[in-house]
Amino acid sequence: MTTRTELDFSLLRDALGPLRDREQVAARLLESSLKHSFDPETELDWAAPLEDGKWFWPPELVSLYDTPMWRRMSEEQRMDLARHEAASLASLGIWFEIILMQLLVRHIYDKSLTSDHVRYALTEIADECRHSMMFARMIQKGGAPAYPVPPIYHNLARVLKTVSTTPGSFAATLLGEEILDWMQRLTFADERVQTLVRGVTRIHVVEEARHVRYAREELRRQMVTAPRWEQEFTRLSCGQAARVFSTCFINPAVYDNVGLDRREAVAQVRASGHRREVMQSGARRLTDFLDDIGLLRGPGRRLWKSSGLLA
Repeated sequence: MTTRTELDFSLLRDALGPLRDREQVAARLLESSLKHSFDPETELDWAAPLEDGKWFWPPELVSLYDTPMWRRMSEEQRMDLARHEAASLASLGIWFEIILMQLLVRHIYDKSLTSDHVRYALTEIADECRHSMMFARMIQKGGAPAYPVPPIYHNLARVLKTVSTTPGSFAATLLGEEILDWMQRLTFADERVQTLVRGVTRIHVVEEARHVRYAREELRRQMVTAPRWEQEFTRLSCGQAARVFSTCFINPAVYDNVGLDRREAVAQVRASGHRREVMQSGARRLTDFLDDIGLLRGPGRRLWKSSGLLA
């Protein structure tokens, strides 16, 4: 008898078409990893001085951009806020990648240790280790503090990653990867931004493209083969993860650290049409995909809307 772990996924399909064979996808990703992987320790010039007059993050992606408070700020204060927000996003990235590594290890625990699917998962874990160290070093180089997520969400993540279903794990993986990837694609090509930051984002974009492909393909397989209760639970947990992610996206302590009134800044960010469009644009490719495979339904869809990431 064929078990679930031995299913020929190429015989199955979803709204996007036939599912691809798991081993074939992994083999292609492993080949790409051999050609396009980077060691940030040697790839980037960490000893080079920071460049005067350059941003740490494109101004249009800074949370307060085009708000009344932004218009009152000096150019120096705006650039300082961008530096702190870059550190906040890097801190968020490290937190999320540590969670992702745990989810990947749990995913492969019962899989064939000699399969390409497991081998690629281990390759991705190695990538994420390097990314986390790279982000930490970028924070240090920029001179801003690290910005851990609030304790309530730090501890809530313990619960989410413990009870998460396998499809829920891959949905959460895409949530953490695709929005930041969209922003980083805008960043590494922007000559207004520090060369080091552009280098960091370039490495992350190239390697994350493989991670997104792996997660999307596996999520499609899981949603086709998961029992109904697991699909429903995944819709809810994914929606709740979207709310947590959007809440933690920028640590409000950044406003204190550049001399702004935190309460007023947070209120203006929430009221900002530009910011809402930035976040929804960053999430659109992901939400379109999740909608296509049936994850944005019922209460889960309402949670996504309340997160601000879905129009």
